[in-house]
Amino acid sequence: MRDTFYRTDIFNNEPTSDDHILTSIETPIRSDAFEIDDELKIELIQKKFGEIMEILGLDLSDDSLKDTPKRVAKMYVKEIFSGLNPKNKPAVTLFENKYKFNQMLVERNIAVYSYCEHHFVPIIGKAHIAYFSSGKVVGLSKINRMVQYYSKRPQVQERLTVQIANELKEMLKTEDIAVIIDADHLCVASRGVQDVSSSTVTSSYHGKFLDPNVRDEFLKYVYQSK
Repeated sequence: MRDTFYRTDIFNNEPTSDDHILTSIETPIRSDAFEIDDELKIELIQKKFGEIMEILGLDLSDDSLKDTPKRVAKMYVKEIFSGLNPKNKPAVTLFENKYKFNQMLVERNIAVYSYCEHHFVPIIGKAHIAYFSSGKVVGLSKINRMVQYYSKRPQVQERLTVQIANELKEMLKTEDIAVIIDADHLCVASRGVQDVSSSTVTSSYHGKFLDPNVRDEFLKYVYQSK
């Protein structure tokens, strides 16, 4: 297995240092996370978010703001953090590789829309995935859905990359998996250093993709065929 994590400047593509810390491959979820249902979570978050808005000095009686706490609560539970709940994991059906296609299959430019777990602001980018069939194949949309599932939770890009790669190995019953994520972090662009020109690239290579020639072929499809 080979996992790489580095930040690149989009103009010169030179690696620079990154201070993100990958503490665990698993998302840090409490054991009692699902003891209350979604509707109660929405109710509780709505109340807490309303309190935050009031502390900030916003007038919740204003027509534009009065429903914001509920909208945010529903968005958190039902949409942008729905990947925290295992019941939302996409079901996958494998099919026989009847065409005996034994070359690399690449799916590029899968939309990644996640949230930085450090500041709860968006991570926006693309995932590029490749695999060699072990005798089974999966509908292409299932790969997209699995990327979305792991993206819809507070994340660190390094962890997201590894989680997707590990899930694809299990899902496709093969070690021959490659994942690249190239993303912009709004915690970098909209606050702190306010750098809008940098992106973060992470990768995870397994099986045949540890061979430099195979990996180079994958990178050619991703970056030279645009």
